[in-house]
Amino acid sequence: MIRARAKHAQRPLRFVAAGAANTAFGLALYPVLLWSTPVLQRHYLLALGIAQAVSLCFAFATYKLGVFRTRGNIAREFSAFSSFYLFNYAANWAALPVLVEFAAIPPVIAQLGFTAVLIVGSYFWHSRVSFAGSKQA
Repeated sequence: MIRARAKHAQRPLRFVAAGAANTAFGLALYPVLLWSTPVLQRHYLLALGIAQAVSLCFAFATYKLGVFRTRGNIAREFSAFSSFYLFNYAANWAALPVLVEFAAIPPVIAQLGFTAVLIVGSYFWHSRVSFAGSKQA
């Protein structure tokens, strides 16, 4: 019982570490894609879509295996996990063109700002929805 509590108490620290890795990965991937080819430079939303899909899979793996360490139904967990990001991705897809085209903010800077907003609610969503009720390893 005490050991389980100690593991649970370490979860926020593991979440911060995984979040830092996920944020660094996602923030690095978008500019790399954006600057890798003229097509993605012109079509920054295509680069965003690719970065979001790859980052979603990377983040799910780090949170499931490294933070929450669950043995639950992977399809149910991925669905719940993805729902948080799909909502945020939709908001991102709406906000990024406004910030880039109308506010003249460079795409990478606009994406950094949006990422800061995303970080705020993710722990609560994942701990209470995505991985809630799954058996802990």
